[in-house]
Amino acid sequence: MSRKPKNYREVEKGIHTDLKDRLTYGRYLHLDDILDAQHCLSDQHDEMLFIIIHQASELWLKLAGHEVEAAIRNVRDNDFRHAFKVIARVKLILMQLTQSWSILSTMTPVDYLKFRDTLGPASGFQSYCYRKLEFLLGNKNSKLIEVHRHDAQVYAELQRVLEEPSLYDVVLRRLSDVGFAIDQDKLERDFSEPYEANESVQDAWFAIYSDPEKYFELYELAEKLVDIEDAFQGWRFKHMYTVQRIIGNRQGTGGSSGVPFLKKAIETSFFPELFAIRTDL
Repeated sequence: MSRKPKNYREVEKGIHTDLKDRLTYGRYLHLDDILDAQHCLSDQHDEMLFIIIHQASELWLKLAGHEVEAAIRNVRDNDFRHAFKVIARVKLILMQLTQSWSILSTMTPVDYLKFRDTLGPASGFQSYCYRKLEFLLGNKNSKLIEVHRHDAQVYAELQRVLEEPSLYDVVLRRLSDVGFAIDQDKLERDFSEPYEANESVQDAWFAIYSDPEKYFELYELAEKLVDIEDAFQGWRFKHMYTVQRIIGNRQGTGGSSGVPFLKKAIETSFFPELFAIRTDL
């Protein structure tokens, strides 16, 4: 009787091995489709890395949008417990996305330039999942969906999210519902327009932060929103820095100025009053 190696692990008898005509891991996840979706346009080794990083990012962005939509419903329904859960998840998703830039940074400028021209006008600026997430969080700009006009289904979905209240909009409605004097033009407005900071909103948050025991759920909600912005800005910065590291100040493939364009995004806040009150506390 031969001795088995010390690191040998016996396959347990209860493990299913006859999977003909049964649901399998691969079928459930449609792995044939996912793992066959990497089609390089060049023979350069690092193009596979480039494709997979961006495909995986789109999946995480899709999930983040899914969770923010749930948070919007939760806040409307006054279900703060579940809202806290999904918002915390969004923060961790954004942290995961930030880490992915470090993996992409292992591709040198020389490696990228070997296949960059094959991308044509394709660019992350055209990411539907990213744009939807930004709109859900409140960074609205109707001009940003024009690059999707060629895809009727995507364009219609982005138009819908553009025109509906963002997460911050429904939070401000909740502040009004519980008695805070939020200016009406912040509650009944064209939600497709960018949000502008407002004194009545800042006063409400100041009152909440000044008495967190009395307004604990709203106080906790505010900090969860700050968590999202903190993580999102970290992702934006790492994105900008990775692009700068790989292409310097070259123009983006989608026609933008590249790094200067990405730097402007870092100056944009989803929840401006939540940061402004920190000076006044």
